[in-house]
Amino acid sequence: MSRKAAVGSATIVAALALWFFATTMTQMISPGRFPSPADTWVAFKQITGVGYANGVLIDHVVRSVVLVTLGFLVAICTGVPLGLLMGWSRKAEALINPVFLVIRPIPPLAWIPLAILWLGLGDMAKILVIWFAAFVPSVINAYTGVRNLDKPLIEAAQMLGTPFSTFVREILLPGASPMIFTGLRLSLQASWTTLVAAELVGAMTGLGRVLNAAQQDLFPGMILVGMIVVTLCGWVMTAALGVIERRALSWNTATRAGD
Repeated sequence: MSRKAAVGSATIVAALALWFFATTMTQMISPGRFPSPADTWVAFKQITGVGYANGVLIDHVVRSVVLVTLGFLVAICTGVPLGLLMGWSRKAEALINPVFLVIRPIPPLAWIPLAILWLGLGDMAKILVIWFAAFVPSVINAYTGVRNLDKPLIEAAQMLGTPFSTFVREILLPGASPMIFTGLRLSLQASWTTLVAAELVGAMTGLGRVLNAAQQDLFPGMILVGMIVVTLCGWVMTAALGVIERRALSWNTATRAGD
């Protein structure tokens, strides 16, 4: 085990020990404010067994993961090309950027009332809100990635008469990819944050629905279970994105190792 992993493991063990000490041994924190490990375990067995909030745990997880994935994919399929276009073309930036600057400061959660008005309480409204939350970081980072390209490299490609399709495939996209993937990580994080809030309203199943129902039922153990599962789902999806990034940018890793 590496030193970093050992320190991380020790930190987690210490946090769990402090949790047990404060809630179970000394009861410094009352069960009504924060659940003990035993209360959390009882809640976990309930949601995985008989179920809670219209479904068992796997139903809630699948529902939330599907919504996050759809909203995230739509966001990167629209945001990344738009950011690349704005970064490369001054005319496109002049045309699109004023509108983008107007909608950029709007919090994603502020779109929930309009999304419900347009699309009702179904999944499409939630996907729309997730899309907006993930769309902004993907546009900004793709734009920044293009603007950070080495100008001598661009000028050399233009002098050699490189076809535009070849330039995009072999210079533009590889050069902007590190910043693009940074934007994807931010977009994925924003997707999960927004999903939980979107599912607080009008959702029949989902992890946000679990959190909302547990809050109304004054069930701290179930609230903590929902929070932990959201964390684990986000961590797994982020780790999967990291694997994709390492494979897609293997050339960048090799270059850094050579340096």
